[in-house]
Amino acid sequence: MVAAGFVGTTIEYYDFFIYGTAAALVFPKIFFPELGQAAGVMASFATFGVAFLARPLGGIVFGHIGDRIGRKTTLVTTMMFMGIATVLIGLVPAGRSIGVVAPIALIVLRFAQGLAVGGEWASAALFVGEYAPKEKRALYALSPTLGTSAGLLLSTLTFLVTGLTMSTDTFETWGWRIPFLFSAALVAVGMYVRIGIAETPIFTAAAESAEQKKETKTPLAQLLHHQSKEVLLASGAVVMWLSFFYIGAVYITNYGTTVLNFSRSEMLTVNLIGVGFNVIRSVAGAVLADRLGRKITIGGANALAVGWAFVLFPLANSGNIALMAVAVAGTLLLVGIASGTTTAIIPETFHTRYRSTGTGVAFNMGSMVGGAIPPIVAAPLVAAFGSPGLAVMMAVLAGVSALCVVFLAETKGISLQEKVLEPVTVRAHEDVG
Repeated sequence: MVAAGFVGTTIEYYDFFIYGTAAALVFPKIFFPELGQAAGVMASFATFGVAFLARPLGGIVFGHIGDRIGRKTTLVTTMMFMGIATVLIGLVPAGRSIGVVAPIALIVLRFAQGLAVGGEWASAALFVGEYAPKEKRALYALSPTLGTSAGLLLSTLTFLVTGLTMSTDTFETWGWRIPFLFSAALVAVGMYVRIGIAETPIFTAAAESAEQKKETKTPLAQLLHHQSKEVLLASGAVVMWLSFFYIGAVYITNYGTTVLNFSRSEMLTVNLIGVGFNVIRSVAGAVLADRLGRKITIGGANALAVGWAFVLFPLANSGNIALMAVAVAGTLLLVGIASGTTTAIIPETFHTRYRSTGTGVAFNMGSMVGGAIPPIVAAPLVAAFGSPGLAVMMAVLAGVSALCVVFLAETKGISLQEKVLEPVTVRAHEDVG
């Protein structure tokens, strides 16, 4: 159960993140050579952001499948979908060869990746959460979050090794394609693991109950009718760590190599260090969420992030690679604390009959705001106002996230064994159902 969540999410997010690394390092030259440095970077990150526009739709589509057919079906389908799109990206000819068709193909395939990952995280998180004991649910449900970090680690390591074993010209000509094509082997392993898992007992019981009651409403309609406020609050609560993650792990790689003139290998090594801190703090975040509560853990990380936004770029701009590592590690440390709580609090917020849809829609709406917009506007903001302009944007997003947590209900210790369809209003000491 834990292995299915961890291994599968690792592979899916490896596929998702290699695109981000390639968008930062080579796509501006490969697919947008005529636009120049700043416009090429913006166009490259715009194609990266397309996936975040697709994620809410993926959350709805695959959430519906998860709520109506089963969590397992969703996990298998999203992995296959992601693997095919990733391999095809690795086969797209360069812009100089086929012109505008190349970026159009990138956009279509990146959209497909977004659909897949839009269903992946939510399905993996609630799959593990519905199996886990309630007193350790945050720790058990951490496996998809650790899989996300492991996917970033694996994608960064793959690009680092590929780049170090060939010349820059070779890497930019065809070497960057190797991490994308390598996905085929990883997906085969993931499919083997996921095909062998069983459906969660909670979903099975809920499906049988719904069958007896002849429920005909769609999960999305039930979600919007009963818990639309919770969708908005949960979405806002995760914006901080998603925006800090993609700035700290994706945009900073481009910023460090193009603005600060660090080498590609230096920045990839910095990313590896940052991911290590992210993993450690993800575990700490989950433990704190189980002991102290969901709200104080994720809310505290969001509040601290407001101040850290103004520390990040002074450290990065020092020109010292060690201080750059501190900047990235500190950013991903806060990300880890908040993300380690998210896999528990969001699934716990929604009723079983539409939990997959609710989790997918809420998380992916937050991903669209926190993951798509900051990397796209980062380069224009820095060009217009310098790094302080980007710091202000990050601080505002962190403040919004902290405020949203205030209005969310505490879910620590609740039961997911709901027996009736009603709005979910929980307290720390209450069981739902």
